[in-house]
Amino acid sequence: MRNFDINEDPHRRYNPLINEWVLVSPHRAKRPWQGQKEAVANDDRPEYDPECYLCPGNTRANGVTNENYTSAFVFENDFAALKQEEINFVDNGSDTFFKARPEKGISKVVCFSPKHNLTLPEMDLNTIEDVVKTWQKEYVELGAIDYINHVQIFENKGSVMGCSNPHPHGQIWAQSSLPTQVEKTQNNLQEYYKKHGSNLLVDYLQKELALGERIVVENDHFAALVPFWAVWPFETMIISKRHVTKISDFTEDEVAAFAVILKKLTIKYDNLFETSFPYSSGIHQAPTDGLDHPEWQFHMHFYPPLLRSATVKKFMVGYEMMGESQRDITAEKSAQMLRDLSDVHYKIK
Repeated sequence: MRNFDINEDPHRRYNPLINEWVLVSPHRAKRPWQGQKEAVANDDRPEYDPECYLCPGNTRANGVTNENYTSAFVFENDFAALKQEEINFVDNGSDTFFKARPEKGISKVVCFSPKHNLTLPEMDLNTIEDVVKTWQKEYVELGAIDYINHVQIFENKGSVMGCSNPHPHGQIWAQSSLPTQVEKTQNNLQEYYKKHGSNLLVDYLQKELALGERIVVENDHFAALVPFWAVWPFETMIISKRHVTKISDFTEDEVAAFAVILKKLTIKYDNLFETSFPYSSGIHQAPTDGLDHPEWQFHMHFYPPLLRSATVKKFMVGYEMMGESQRDITAEKSAQMLRDLSDVHYKIK
């Protein structure tokens, strides 16, 4: 009987953030692909598109005209997933199977730049810093509203991720409840903090930095890595090296360093298959419930769907839907592939 080889043999890896497992099948990465192939998105866009609802000075679908903005621009989503209106609701709590309750909140759109043809990896650092400062401002202002207990900052990039407009933008959903994934994370972070008296992600990052094998890029203040328990083929996570629970606590140096990490990581994504790399990304940080949350550590997830090329993506179907998450390429291999890529965008080589 031979010894277990984590790089070749099927195994499960544990995710301590959400208390779930992922099946890793590294030998399957060698199988031929005859499945669906995605069309490569057209990345040849003008700097200004008169038909775009998000470009400066244009009229949106609801008839509102955008400002002639020159930096990050924020407005309330015209088709908001959450609403601010008060709704009368009586919850008797007696029904076992048909529970429902209203959810109050605010949905906003954040245009990263007035330029229609630039995504984060192609923006200059000053523009990205402005985006980070906008996220800080919105987190503080939305979090200060008495009924808002969670502020979710995220971006869906690319049509394959369901993005309905190619203009570079993200969203912010602020609500009264903790979303399911955030609540799972908080519960596990709290459990670890109570047991060890220290922060789970701070401790985890120290281990990852010492090993180095899953680190993609780092600087004095942040590290981007492929988590040991990653599900998506080129999933990454940015973690603050200092114990920082929320984006509003960044120093000026940390804002600048975070912008650098964002640019370098997204450049590596684009360079991997020489395409505008799609992903869903989101920031996880302390709730805005007015309580101290030493168990939280600022981190940002990137979940890209591409698997083998610009046209072949990972599908979450079958076993993933019925059993648990599964991946073929190991976290160590995908980290090495990203790490070895140039920090210079392929378009300007």
